[in-house]
Amino acid sequence: MSTLTELEGACPSRVRQGHGLDLIDGVTPGLVASPLGTDEVAAVMRVASSEGLSVVARGAGTKLDWGNPPASADLLVDLSRMNRVIEHEAGDLVARVEAGTTLAQLSEVLGSKGQRFPVDEVVAGSTVGGVVSTGLSGPLRYMYGAVRDLVLGITVVRADGVVAHAGSKVVKNVAGYDLAKLFTGSYGTLGIVTELALKLKPVPVARSFVVAAFPSPGHLTPFLSALLSCQAAPTAIEIERTAPGSPVQLTVLVEGRPRSVELRAAEVAALLGGGELFMTPPPGWGQLPGPVTLKLTAVLSAVPSLVEEASSIALQLGLPARVTGSAGTGVLFMGLPDRVPAVVLAALVADLRAVCDGLGGHAVVLRAAAALKAQLDPWGPVPGIDLMRRVKESFDPDRRLAPGRFIGGI
Repeated sequence: MSTLTELEGACPSRVRQGHGLDLIDGVTPGLVASPLGTDEVAAVMRVASSEGLSVVARGAGTKLDWGNPPASADLLVDLSRMNRVIEHEAGDLVARVEAGTTLAQLSEVLGSKGQRFPVDEVVAGSTVGGVVSTGLSGPLRYMYGAVRDLVLGITVVRADGVVAHAGSKVVKNVAGYDLAKLFTGSYGTLGIVTELALKLKPVPVARSFVVAAFPSPGHLTPFLSALLSCQAAPTAIEIERTAPGSPVQLTVLVEGRPRSVELRAAEVAALLGGGELFMTPPPGWGQLPGPVTLKLTAVLSAVPSLVEEASSIALQLGLPARVTGSAGTGVLFMGLPDRVPAVVLAALVADLRAVCDGLGGHAVVLRAAAALKAQLDPWGPVPGIDLMRRVKESFDPDRRLAPGRFIGGI
């Protein structure tokens, strides 16, 4: 019996040959299967295991060009048809969803009950599974934590086709929660996530954006320190520098009941020396800043220094870099044009890694054309790589799940 026939038995009428529209960072998969649920994903993976196929999972495909290209992709498992909100327990502030559900779909369902999954749609069209697999967070991370902090339970299909469950859909039950955290940000290299139990929050009645400009990152330091220790409880604290040498803009989001928001926003404006108040976010709020995007991190106290030094390096290399991100969590993004020469990008990344390392963080090339990434290591050196390799060996000893896509070629 052929591999195609076996896959069609596992996933009836939903298996086809891969083509150009299925590219995974320049790699065309041999076959594409579109299962309708966890059981079918498990059946597909059992066939893949018996046939020794390399496998990559896809939701909406919005972040398949992140990380390294897979070393091979015999089979693409397309989860886009697995897009149900299975349960919404509004009283418990919990929802259980299939991994192919988009953030927009989930928002529509939850919004009807006055609730939300507090994760920003940083990349338009993203699915819940894709956000969890890449660990991508936006401005709301300051108040609600990273994506991994909002995953209560998870269902995954292992490389051998065995279905595993961890965690719970009940907020107070944290059994197995570490496994859910382990899969968050693993880029599909440990298993295929099929269902998730998510922690929800009420939709705020009112919101206000307080915007203030500063001549340079250094001028921001005392104001940022005061903001981080104030009682106004902001939801997000975002920083933006549109180009090297330009002023720095700080935007603070305050949410809650109308009168509370009014008072707290005024307090924030006073702390910032007279910020302006707006009802809507500034352009580009919560979005990646360029076609080529680097993720830069540092300890909180070093955020102004990171913005200044990153801008200076870009200026020396003649790059019109835009720096944005969370001044409240130390997670920033640098955006560059899509036609950056590979040699210049490599020099920029090397210098930024040295700076971030000195400031208690790291630098990663989040997205760039495959030709650019071929000239450098998108991930760079990462502490704990030996432990990560042992985890990979435990979950996927044959290295068939998204092989080579993650840190250290995992």
